[in-house]
Amino acid sequence: MATIKPFRGLRPKPELAREIVTLPYDVLTSEEARTLIANNPHSFLRVNKPEVDFDANISIYSDEVYQRGKENLYKLIEEKILIRDEEPCFYLYRLTMDNKSQTGIVALTSVDEYNRGIIKKHEHTRPEKVNDRARHILTLNAQVGPVFSIFKHHREIKSLFDRLTSPMPNVDFTVEDGVRHELWVIKDDASQSELQKLFAQLDELYIADGHHRSQAAAEVCRQLKEKNLHHTGNEIYNYFLNVIFPDNELNIIPYNRVVKDLHGLSLQEMLEKAKKYFYIQHFPARITSIKNHQIGLYCEGQWYLLMPEDNTYDAKHPVNSMDSAILTNNLLAPILGITDIRTDKRIDFVGGLDSIDKMIKMVDNYEYKAAFMLPPVTVEQLIKIADADEVMPPKSTWFEPKLRSGMVVNLLSE
Repeated sequence: MATIKPFRGLRPKPELAREIVTLPYDVLTSEEARTLIANNPHSFLRVNKPEVDFDANISIYSDEVYQRGKENLYKLIEEKILIRDEEPCFYLYRLTMDNKSQTGIVALTSVDEYNRGIIKKHEHTRPEKVNDRARHILTLNAQVGPVFSIFKHHREIKSLFDRLTSPMPNVDFTVEDGVRHELWVIKDDASQSELQKLFAQLDELYIADGHHRSQAAAEVCRQLKEKNLHHTGNEIYNYFLNVIFPDNELNIIPYNRVVKDLHGLSLQEMLEKAKKYFYIQHFPARITSIKNHQIGLYCEGQWYLLMPEDNTYDAKHPVNSMDSAILTNNLLAPILGITDIRTDKRIDFVGGLDSIDKMIKMVDNYEYKAAFMLPPVTVEQLIKIADADEVMPPKSTWFEPKLRSGMVVNLLSE
């Protein structure tokens, strides 16, 4: 069963929400964030990315950075810009982009269920990033960035979501990228009980984005449990902030790759070697979209379509049949010598709605030699990998639209 718990959310005054909420901390560089907060003293980036208040030379892991995040959060509370609900609530959060909506529930989910694999993951985490978010949670005594999870489509949950979002939302604004954000506060006991009962029918939840935040919450729980001689398991640190959407409403877009060089090869030499693994077709014009088991290559102003040959990958393996894995195993590693895409400085990753334009510019400006365009991962692939306890290749999924940090915050004090 999947446990969801209502909580006393800390959230902006509705009329100030658009000014306060921000993109997640990990999709912006520090310099990009500094630009965004320049004329906005209330930006939530000052809370979840507090290095923006310091000179660019400061370490983002310094004590004073975390402390500044705490000061900025509690200043927003003191000025009554952020207000905490009096009673525990659930929140329904709808994002609409290009006339397509996804509606999820903002709730607390169980660290114990995460540790036991009821809340499933599909990525490895890096210790330094987990430690960063754990220190941030502990210093602020708050979870300010939600995990983004999914559940398998459930007809009764969908029906209840529809009913609960039929009134006017409590919060409604559209941001500069055209995405509309709506929030409904669910206070009544009957609706909360019905939501909990229906989610208890689910066998599992799946983390879509936020693996470091969920692992950090588990680490914070471990530390606070050790310090609490009267630990009961009901303390709020036993839960973490989550926004959970039905799987059939998600939008996953490609996460592409760019490489700095061709490992001493000319373009034609690389293509000749790649023919061992791929059928290669030259394209006279820009490739704008591709399907599963198609990989676009842009190099020296030319486009090529690479289609993996049969028997060059394990079609039955949930990970090795992914196009990002096929690219790594059949071209990046054997031909370009990039064997660890997590650490090799010769490769970088380009996500977002404008990722194709970005990577073309990166190649045309001679920052990178070649770009590889991948088809989007499907939700079915994500679930299949998580169910098999496997791990996706790094930088495989990019979700749009992005949740906004600061919409609802979970304080670790009752």
